[in-house]
Amino acid sequence: MAGLWVWVCALFLVLSITPAGFAAERLRMATTTSTENSGLLNVLLPPFEKANNCKVDVISVGTGKALKLGENGDVDVVFVHSRPAEDKFVAEGFGVDRRDVMHNDFVIVGPKEDPAGIKKAKTAAEAFKLVADKKVGFISRGDDSGTHKQEKIIWKAADITPSGGWCVEAGQGMGAVLQMAYDKKAYALTDRGTYASYASKLDLAILSEGDKALHNAYGIIAVNPKKHPKANYALAKKFIEYLTGPEGQEVIAGYKVGGQQLFFPDVIKNP
Repeated sequence: MAGLWVWVCALFLVLSITPAGFAAERLRMATTTSTENSGLLNVLLPPFEKANNCKVDVISVGTGKALKLGENGDVDVVFVHSRPAEDKFVAEGFGVDRRDVMHNDFVIVGPKEDPAGIKKAKTAAEAFKLVADKKVGFISRGDDSGTHKQEKIIWKAADITPSGGWCVEAGQGMGAVLQMAYDKKAYALTDRGTYASYASKLDLAILSEGDKALHNAYGIIAVNPKKHPKANYALAKKFIEYLTGPEGQEVIAGYKVGGQQLFFPDVIKNP
């Protein structure tokens, strides 16, 4: 009987470590709330995970926090959208192998009634100035995200330092900011991808778009293994190759919400 028990235990152990039971290799990625909220990651990650028998653990935060996680070695790769901050991250030795991945644009949204009249503005800075002059509600990300960084650039171009009760710093992700803008009948700067994903839920209109200041580019960067030896650089490099290769670029180009393409690949222009 004892021999049978040993055999049963051994069989259980073997079954528990069959391929289905193996712990998949993991890639820790810090990325922006826009890639998460837009739904892009839901279609972008599974092909990579399947091909590499791995799991991508996503930490969705603003660009500033994502880069800080990279600096601390808490992730293996960062997928963000603020070129000046990305270049600084690489220049200081925290990141390597930075590559352009995709782009879309920012838009300024608000109530359809447009109480500040920003629809007539020719530039994003002019639109922001009208919001400030009328002191109507504006919801800021306030979280050092790529969107927040771009928002601050536009305020600077308008020569305005927003202050007072009309400008609320949410300190939250893009989806939450859009919800607040809807609830308060206020304006907000958002990436087009997240807006499109929330458009059916929130009655907000695009009121300013097309200015070159609203261009929104995304880059991918591996955490420097010389700075953080425990970083999974090999898998991070494979992920970068996937995102910037034909397969990843085709997924990006093909991702649509309501028939609208949300992101445009930068490596392969017409995959």
